[in-house]
Amino acid sequence: MEGNWLHIKKWIWNLKKSLRLILCISALLISSVSQAQTLNELKLRKEKTKKQIEYINQLLNETGANSRASLNKLSMLNQQIELRNNLINDCNSQLTLLQKSINDNIFVIQQLTSDLEQLKVQYANMIKQAYRNRGSYSQLVFLLSSENFNQAYKRMLYIRQMARYRQKQSEQIEAVRAVLVLKTEELSNRKTEQIDVLNQQKAESSKLTNEKEKQSNYSRELQKKEKDLKKNLKEQQNIEERLQKEIDRLIQQEVKKSKETVVTSEERKLSNSFEKNKGLFPWPTRSGVITDHFGEHSHPVMKNIIIKNDGIDISTNPGEKALAIFNGTVSRVFAIPGGNMAIILRHGEYISVYSNLKEVFVKQGDKVTTKQELGLIFTDRMEDDKTTLKFQIRRESQKEDPEEWLSR
Repeated sequence: MEGNWLHIKKWIWNLKKSLRLILCISALLISSVSQAQTLNELKLRKEKTKKQIEYINQLLNETGANSRASLNKLSMLNQQIELRNNLINDCNSQLTLLQKSINDNIFVIQQLTSDLEQLKVQYANMIKQAYRNRGSYSQLVFLLSSENFNQAYKRMLYIRQMARYRQKQSEQIEAVRAVLVLKTEELSNRKTEQIDVLNQQKAESSKLTNEKEKQSNYSRELQKKEKDLKKNLKEQQNIEERLQKEIDRLIQQEVKKSKETVVTSEERKLSNSFEKNKGLFPWPTRSGVITDHFGEHSHPVMKNIIIKNDGIDISTNPGEKALAIFNGTVSRVFAIPGGNMAIILRHGEYISVYSNLKEVFVKQGDKVTTKQELGLIFTDRMEDDKTTLKFQIRRESQKEDPEEWLSR
C-alpha cells in the first residue's frame, strides 16, 4: 500500500497542473467580460448614432417637397455623412472585438476540452485504484499493519485525503463541463452577431455612397449659384457681426458690473456647479442636430472662404423652443435688425447665449431653471423652413466650444 503514496503525489501534481490551466482560463473569462462590456458600449453608441441619422432624415424630409439644393440641406447632409462614417467605424471596431472574442472562445474551448479529458482519465485511474483497495476491511488492515503510531497517523490522513480528492475531482469535472457548455454557446452567439454586423456594415456603406452622391449633386448645384451665395453670405455675416458686437458689448458690461460688486456665495456656488457639469448639460433644444461647429472652418460650398462661428448652430423642427441649459438669471433680452431676438443668461461667472429667436418668453432679471422654455426659434420660410438656434457659452468674455459642455 506504500506505493499508493506515489499515486497520490502524481494526482496532486496533475491537480496543480489543472488548477494552473483553470487560472489561465479564468483570466480569459475575465477578459471576455471586459470585451462584452466594450461591445455593449459600442452597441449603445451605434443606436444613438442611428437615431441622430434618422432625425436628420426627418428634417430633410420636412424642408419642403422640392428637391432643389440649399445650404441648409447641404449642412444637414454633411452632418449625416459624418454620423454615417462614425457608424461604419463603430461597426469596424465591433467586428474587431467580435473576432477577438471568437478567437478567445475557440482557444478556451480547446483548452477546456483537453483539460476535461485529462480530468476524466485521472478520475478513472483514481477509481480503479480505489476499487483495488476497496472496503473498510482493507483500510483497517492498512492502518493496523503500520509499524508505529506515526505511520498509522499518516496512513489515516492518506485515506481521508483520497476521499476528499475523489470528491473534488468529480466537482472539478462538472465545473469544467459547465464552463465548456457556456463558452460553446457564447461562441455560437458571437459568430451570429458577427454576421449581423457585417450585413449592417454593408448596408451602411451603401447608404453612405448614396449620400455622398447626393452631396456632390447639391454642391454642384449650389456652385452654379455662387454669386447669390456670396451675396447672401455677406448679408448674413453683417448680421452676425452686429449680433456679436452687441453680445460682446453687453457681456463686457456684465463683466465690469461683476468686478464692481462683491461676488456672493450663491453666485460662487452657481459658477462651481456650472463648471462641474461640463459635458453633462442638456441641449438647448428638445431635439436637434449641430449643422455648424465652433471656430473657423471652410464654407461648405465655397472652400476658399473661411467662416467663423463663436458658438454652434443647432438645426431643429419648426415650432421648437430654446431651453435654458442651467439655472441662472436673464441678464439681457435684445434684438438685432435682420438677426431676430437674443437672450443672455448668467450662471455665476458663466454666460449662455440663445439667438435667432422669433419670440421670447422671459424678461431681464427673471430667474430661470434648467430646461425652462426661453423663446420660440425663428423659422425661415424662404429657405426650406430652416429652423436654427445659434447658441454660445462663455466664461465672462472667454468664448467656449459649446459641444464640450453639452451631453453627447
